[in-house]
Amino acid sequence: MARIVRHNDESVREGYIRNGGKEVKLFTSALKAFQCNNRIVMAQRKHLDDFLRGRIIARLECGRTQLEVSEELGIAQSVISRLWQRFQDDGNVSRCYSTGRPRVTTPNEDRYLAVTTKRNRRSTVSGLSRQLSSATGTTVSRQTVYRRLGHIGLYARRPVRCVPLTATHCRLRLAWSREHALWTPQQWSCVMFSDESRFSLQSDSRRTFIWRAPATRYHQENTIERHRYGGAGWLVWGGIMLGSRTDLHVI
Repeated sequence: MARIVRHNDESVREGYIRNGGKEVKLFTSALKAFQCNNRIVMAQRKHLDDFLRGRIIARLECGRTQLEVSEELGIAQSVISRLWQRFQDDGNVSRCYSTGRPRVTTPNEDRYLAVTTKRNRRSTVSGLSRQLSSATGTTVSRQTVYRRLGHIGLYARRPVRCVPLTATHCRLRLAWSREHALWTPQQWSCVMFSDESRFSLQSDSRRTFIWRAPATRYHQENTIERHRYGGAGWLVWGGIMLGSRTDLHVI
């Protein structure tokens, strides 16, 4: 079988191909096609606009060959051939735009997912899919639920865990902050803040997720109050003050 070598290869003269150890001369039409393909660089596939499609059809109707049009416009001959065949079949050369795959859910079903998720932010994707199926009869995949909730700005995130505060705690802390709002650095230099932290020796997977919108991490509905930590652990105490700190003490 003949192997075509680029015409700019010094080992093969222009207009010839190598067949085994011999050089065989190409026909004129084959030579033109070979040279045209060498000049066309298909970096990436691009759709032809309607104006360029019209130029191609106009040249072909004027008696130009597909090879000549391909060489002149730098478009693959196979593309021109398909375009010309389509023009002869239905007389239309405009690009057909597909509508894509139809949506599985209706706008009412999308709203149902949104309302159900906001009522229970700890709902799982599988649970939401089952609720939608039992309520409307529409079966959707987990990925569809993710996409529908993402369109309204709800994403699965880990909740913030905090110590629960009563109304009295909040009132007293606010009053203390307002009382010391105008203190000078000299006054704060005589105050030491101390705190203790507990480090659990057991693993906490924290696989509980909630559905929330961006920039709402510390909203009350997106936090989980927690003040009991089961299992073994270490309690560490330390204090800080202006320009100094204490050592850490394991209690």
